[in-house]
Amino acid sequence: MRTAAKSRKTNETFIEVAVNLDDATEVTIETGVGFFDHMLDLFAKHGRIGLVVKAKGDLHIDSHHTVEDIGIVLGQLVREALGDKKGITRYGSAYVPMDEALGFVTLDISGRPFLHFDAELANPKLGNFDTELVREFFQAFSFQSAMTVHARVLYGMNTHHKIEALFKALGRALHQAVAVDPEIKGVNSTKGLIE
Repeated sequence: MRTAAKSRKTNETFIEVAVNLDDATEVTIETGVGFFDHMLDLFAKHGRIGLVVKAKGDLHIDSHHTVEDIGIVLGQLVREALGDKKGITRYGSAYVPMDEALGFVTLDISGRPFLHFDAELANPKLGNFDTELVREFFQAFSFQSAMTVHARVLYGMNTHHKIEALFKALGRALHQAVAVDPEIKGVNSTKGLIE
């Protein structure tokens, strides 16, 4: 089982996260940010991963620190759970339609963190979630997991639908990339190493 767990405490947040890349049985999300809980639940469901997130953040200010810090910890744990990365497919891509919106995510578990994010989110707030935090989450996750991630909303009108398409696509792309292929000997790189 490829698993990892961690607690992280700062003056702004206290976060506990556990990840299981091989067993999606347990998914429990409690961040205090309802819309973000929904997005993480979708990410786990479509990524076929187990995910437990418990967070207490300075929501009296806003949800920025909570969302970003969860992205940081989640990225670190996915990287840890992958271990030496032997046998993994490495690449994943997914288009996901959500009614009138279409989202796309492609990623490379490369050891080289990079994010290209292209999404116009017209509605600035959904519940107590600032929609500009979608990019912050994706950036924290991609940099801490050491992945190259390209995320794009190709079109759509409803901000909720656009964001939902991106989180589902991230889960589906990750599921492809972490899959073990018995035909891959060692790591899927001519370098013989993925850091």
